[in-house]
Amino acid sequence: MEQYQISGMSCAACSARVEKAVSAVEGVSACSVSLLTNSMGVEGTASPQAIIAAVEAAGYGAKQKEDGEKPANETEALADKESPLLLRRLIWSLVFLLPLVYLSMGHSMWGWRLPPFLEKDPVAIGMMQLLLSAVIMVINQKFFISGFKGVIHRAPNMDTLVSLGALAAFGYSVYSLFALSGKVAAGEAHAAAHEFYFESAGMILTLITLGKLLEAKAKGKTTNALRSLMQLAPQTAILEQDGKEVEVPIEQVSVNDIFLVRPGGKIPVDGIVLEGSGAIDESALTGESLPVDKTVGNRVFAATINRSGYLKCRAVNVGKDTALSKIIQMVSDASATKAPIAKTADRVSGVFVPAVLAISLFTLVIWLIVRQTAGFALARAIAVLVISCPCALGLATPVAIMVGSGIGAKNGILFKTATALEGTGRVTTVVLDKTGTVTTGKPTVTDLLPADGVSEAELLSLAGALEAKSEHPLAKAIMEEVRRRELPVAQAEEFVALAGSGVTATLNGVPVFGGNQKTVAARAAFSKNLL
Repeated sequence: MEQYQISGMSCAACSARVEKAVSAVEGVSACSVSLLTNSMGVEGTASPQAIIAAVEAAGYGAKQKEDGEKPANETEALADKESPLLLRRLIWSLVFLLPLVYLSMGHSMWGWRLPPFLEKDPVAIGMMQLLLSAVIMVINQKFFISGFKGVIHRAPNMDTLVSLGALAAFGYSVYSLFALSGKVAAGEAHAAAHEFYFESAGMILTLITLGKLLEAKAKGKTTNALRSLMQLAPQTAILEQDGKEVEVPIEQVSVNDIFLVRPGGKIPVDGIVLEGSGAIDESALTGESLPVDKTVGNRVFAATINRSGYLKCRAVNVGKDTALSKIIQMVSDASATKAPIAKTADRVSGVFVPAVLAISLFTLVIWLIVRQTAGFALARAIAVLVISCPCALGLATPVAIMVGSGIGAKNGILFKTATALEGTGRVTTVVLDKTGTVTTGKPTVTDLLPADGVSEAELLSLAGALEAKSEHPLAKAIMEEVRRRELPVAQAEEFVALAGSGVTATLNGVPVFGGNQKTVAARAAFSKNLL
């Protein structure tokens, strides 16, 4: 599936328009547009140039995502850049809307006081309202640009509804202002003073901007899971070059480079251990809480953490070929695909805007037929335009898909398509073939099985003395249990970590061993009843 970044979309009708345009390109077998991430996935034999041309012909912009695109850049692309701009627009809109509402509604409806130069001059009041509403329209000019661009390309969208509603209110108010000016000259100023709807034009744009801000905030939160996956990737690696340790950006690591990982460090790329041993926390990739012991010849994976030991490794997979990058790509592809319910919502959104425009015109005509005033009929028609927002319809399902696939990825559950995710919602029983995947994510001591003649306290104190100098996560679990029971711990000597198997030390001159069954069984007899 080829991935593209789409610009210029503002609502579900936009994404439906882009999807329809690209699907009509010869050679395209499947196309899915995500309004949430402003991305598009395309399958088929069509060239990228033909696909981009189709998107641009529909009135939007498109850019192909390159295979070598860095995870950091992808994270930046998903960052919420829209909210700060919308917040700034909202604040400036409110700065001019509040005096506009005071002039229009505060004075005419509740009799609030005005400056003396405006008190008895309805034309001046109308002019002030015109200026204030015009400024708000300039601040929110993006609605008009996007809305009329959609009309030009015969693809009206949500912004078309908003801009038409605001312009209708503003245009009728300008007409009323000229009518009022004529009546002032004739001494009939009281007749048309209440026919201004400038505040409606300003209020429409401000409220929709507030809605867009809330929508952008919601979109930003839903992409956090995908961003957190991308941020797992380390940004630097320590390479061995000419016998020296050199720290380089992750993009400079090539296949067969030798890289080093200290205790507590992240594995930068997929590789094979050449020297050393360590306990690797792979929970970010596998969900397994227990670390995996790695020795010479074992595979290690990018973004896993070396909890103990010093490793020298050879790079095998780098960049987009690492296991982490493939997981990120799978989650990204799933968010770009559409569940069956989302496709139904998109089909509705595709005809929604033209239907709303027709209903609004019908509303205007009906009220005029029943002999209501033009202002009354226009107010009802504008209400139909502004209230009927298809955006929620188009965003609800992509948000749910992104949240579901993102949270699943963080918990080690991957969905190849949104269809699989939707099907999971109907699952009633889950059967697991492995108990290790159902854990708290942190090893703890659950049982103590001492041999005959040995108490639990003695066994735990002995294990604590042996594991006190170890960095292994299982050793930390033992030490936490020792501290919880407040048991004394003797000082061990000649401590040695046995790679991938256990530890050994001496206590009061007596050798003591601890580790897995194979390690201990080689030195002492086991009771079958304890296993």
